[in-house]
Amino acid sequence: MANKKSAEKRYRQSLVRRMRNRQVKSEIRNAVKKFTSGIEKKDKEASEAALQQVQKLMDTAAGKGILHPNTVARKKSRLSKKFQALS
Repeated sequence: MANKKSAEKRYRQSLVRRMRNRQVKSEIRNAVKKFTSGIEKKDKEASEAALQQVQKLMDTAAGKGILHPNTVARKKSRLSKKFQALS
């Protein structure tokens, strides 16, 4: 454990940030699973709505520094290719 007050505060802050980041990443994973299940069922409307939700969540995460912007761009591109293959 930390010996100084400033180190204790940084530790508390890192705990809060880690939990927030885990929550956001979990939301993204769940949205991707929803999109993938729509693709497997060949449900174009549900897949399109899920894709928009995934892209929104990923862009927000990139803006807050939770995910790297290039990672977001790569993942969005791959998901879009899957959706286009469905069309």
